[in-house]
Amino acid sequence: NQILADTFTLRDLYKKHHWQVGGPTFYQLHLLYDKHYEEQNDLVDAIAERIQSLGGVGLAMAPDIAETTIIPRAPKGREEVPVQISRLLHAHEIVLEETRTMARQAAKQGDDGTNDLLISEVIRPNEMQVWFLSQHLVNVPLVKAD
Repeated sequence: NQILADTFTLRDLYKKHHWQVGGPTFYQLHLLYDKHYEEQNDLVDAIAERIQSLGGVGLAMAPDIAETTIIPRAPKGREEVPVQISRLLHAHEIVLEETRTMARQAAKQGDDGTNDLLISEVIRPNEMQVWFLSQHLVNVPLVKAD
């Protein structure tokens, strides 16, 4: 459920920034954030279904997600684009780190289905999103999110 909660949170960060992005790269980032939101939404579904198929109960309600996630909560207001991207990249780092750990555990336990899901459907798409996001920071100093 940790990966599920953090993927939910990352997904919602994308939607927040999609609605609140501004500036000269508005159009490109507005579309990119929405694309990544949709991809994260697909991941939420795949992860929740895997939890259910293994006999668990996936988190589904916002308060449960907020209580479980380890991704820092974004402020209510609009943030500048470099801060948005920094916040998203940090969230991806968290998801990738915990997913790699869980994939290794699944492999050790012989759970090939979970290992495959985590590598193919969580790690690879998140790595691709990190790559696309990071290209918007070329020649721009990274601004640390509070």
